[in-house]
Amino acid sequence: MDRSAPTPPIATTFRQRVFADAALLPLPVYRDFIEMLYSMRLPIFGLGAVFVGISILVGLHLDSPFLYLLAAAGALTTIARLATIAAFHRAGPIPGFEELRRWERRYAAGNLTSAALLALINIAAMRGHDPMVHLLTVSLVFGFGAGIVARTSVRPVTCAAGLLVAALPTATSLAFHAAEPTSDPLHGEMFLAEAFIIAAIAVLSLQTVFHLYRSAVAHHTARHDMAKLARTDALTGLSNRLRLREQFQERAVAAVRAKSLIALHYLDLDGFKAVNDLHGHPAGDKLLKQVARRLEAMVRAGDVVARLGGDEFIVLQTGISEESEAEMLARRIIRELSRPYIIDELPLSVSVSIGIASAPKLGLELERLLACADAALYRAKAGGKARALFCLEADAAEAELAA
Repeated sequence: MDRSAPTPPIATTFRQRVFADAALLPLPVYRDFIEMLYSMRLPIFGLGAVFVGISILVGLHLDSPFLYLLAAAGALTTIARLATIAAFHRAGPIPGFEELRRWERRYAAGNLTSAALLALINIAAMRGHDPMVHLLTVSLVFGFGAGIVARTSVRPVTCAAGLLVAALPTATSLAFHAAEPTSDPLHGEMFLAEAFIIAAIAVLSLQTVFHLYRSAVAHHTARHDMAKLARTDALTGLSNRLRLREQFQERAVAAVRAKSLIALHYLDLDGFKAVNDLHGHPAGDKLLKQVARRLEAMVRAGDVVARLGGDEFIVLQTGISEESEAEMLARRIIRELSRPYIIDELPLSVSVSIGIASAPKLGLELERLLACADAALYRAKAGGKARALFCLEADAAEAELAA
């Protein structure tokens, strides 16, 4: 063991342990889980309102200023939690793990505060021997526990911490209350039994929490995997036609708002059929994968590379101000894709022809743009290949006729 290595601070180690499982989840699944936490306005409001009402009622019954303070604390906590939920929704889609973790910590802090208030009201209620008062305050713990298990189990540590903070002090206060002298028959036995029931339900609920969590992870992961498969080209990992349509719609809205252009580059490899014929389809598949990687390396973060099928690819170039930028990218694509490939230690060569259609100049309908670019691509191939041509009015008219 390396004793010279610095020991991480206890607080840091605890935070890492508490939120470590988040890093093991796919980002879309983790985002789903955090969004589920922040979808519970009504349960949080309902629990807060009931807590405030019972705190005031029991405070009047026991003539306890402390319970009035708890009512005020409960109201402020509920308002703060609802404000945090509103802030989360105003923030819009959360892009990465770190920011999602920060939102989870905020939710966990509110959840633990509510749990602590429930424990305090039960401790305060043990001053008296009124079973109805105990019934009211203990019922809050049961309601909180049922709600937290059902709705917060997707974050098991947050859920378990809140459950234990609410239940264990309540069970302990019941056990201590059982030892107080009273003339009521079976007083101690009844309170001990109640303390045992709360503790047992808390422990059993923990098992339910982790079972629900595992089920939720499996379900959400499978759902996102299926959605990804439905939108991804199986060979290259690029977007397929379905995902391309979704990405185009997103970027078209942004382009209209920013008054910018989108260039749709329709690519078709020259000489690819000869590669398949001479070297077989496995070699052709490997070549297509290398083409995909080269295209991804050439485009910017906001651009899109998709494969329609066979040796046809689409590049969506976004955020440009004039068509000359599209021409520059097309020339670069031709140059880069025409460089030799090494497939199974054999040098292979292809070139690429490109048809370009721009939006919103030619409209904002993907299928029409594809048809226009395809017509321009046909002219590029007919004119000698390894060329890039823009869609002309004649191409657009031909696309209209084909539609």
